[in-house]
Amino acid sequence: MRRLVLGLLLGAMITTGSGCFLPIYSGDPARRARQLLFTSENLRLLLEDWERIWFLDHPDQMTPFRTSGGVI
Repeated sequence: MRRLVLGLLLGAMITTGSGCFLPIYSGDPARRARQLLFTSENLRLLLEDWERIWFLDHPDQMTPFRTSGGVI
């Protein structure tokens, strides 16, 4: 029983303090703002990568009109 309680206590300590032990962003406000901008830009580009992987950025080949696939 003691091992179970100690295991649960250790698990709670690990999960609640996971972001505080090693901070992901700098403490300097100017540098932290730049890091947050880079992170948000990477997340914005993730959607474009997802569409490119699933070929959602290409024209549909089942249309009755001929499309070149380039910029029209």
